[in-house]
Amino acid sequence: MSMNEIIKASGLVYKYDTEEEVAALDNVNLSINKGEFVVIIGHNGSGKSTLAKHLNALLRPTGGTVIIKGMDTRDPNLTWEIRQTAGMVFQNPDNQLVATVVEEDVAFGPENLGMPPEVIRERVDEALRIVNMSEYSSFAPHLLSGGQKQRVAIAGIIAMRPECIILDEPTAMLDPVGRKEVMDTIKKLNKTERITIIHITHFMEEAVDADRVYVMESGKVVLQGKPKEVFKQVERIKQLGLDVPQITELAYRLNKEGFDIPPDILTVEEMVDVLCP
Repeated sequence: MSMNEIIKASGLVYKYDTEEEVAALDNVNLSINKGEFVVIIGHNGSGKSTLAKHLNALLRPTGGTVIIKGMDTRDPNLTWEIRQTAGMVFQNPDNQLVATVVEEDVAFGPENLGMPPEVIRERVDEALRIVNMSEYSSFAPHLLSGGQKQRVAIAGIIAMRPECIILDEPTAMLDPVGRKEVMDTIKKLNKTERITIIHITHFMEEAVDADRVYVMESGKVVLQGKPKEVFKQVERIKQLGLDVPQITELAYRLNKEGFDIPPDILTVEEMVDVLCP
């Protein structure tokens, strides 16, 4: 691994049943640097959630390796340390919340790490502040919206101070308001707190601000690059059964109608700049 790499998968293969012909992950190679915001996209069954579970040792490779900050996930003695380095947030916030009060839920991880009470207090307060949930610290989680619950789940991971957070479709069960809340939080974690983010999603718009995008299909990485490089390949993305961001789709259609518009437009602002120079 290079000095800047925090996660490296090499020739990663995974079969849920060793007798299966088809691998859920088939020779996956990826490299993620400290401080990056990486998005992994693909439709259901593409292998992206299976990959996510390898990035904090919830699953171990059938073949190949996954190295997290120099630690091989195949070594069971390193599992605890790996999970402190790479925290995981799942799709359904209700499955992640364990306490009857928000601040107790956020304290759960640091308590299990055996931290002194004053450090736990400090970490809980800081984590709730980062996700803009401080005013809800004494609320019962079941009184919160879906987006708020997911932000509490993220705060619970932040309180353990991981260097990297893996989010496995954290917005899939949320309405548009909740999705925006969670995406704003994810971007803040990356840009302000400098936490490495690996965000797994099937919402293309959520990949627009990433540093890099990996596209998965049938357990393989089939496309990778900066969002502009990936999404301008509209035909290829559609062949994979995926959509492109709506503005990229608009640029693609306008081009087909004879308008001279760059194919790699991702945002409304970029489109306005082109149409109204």
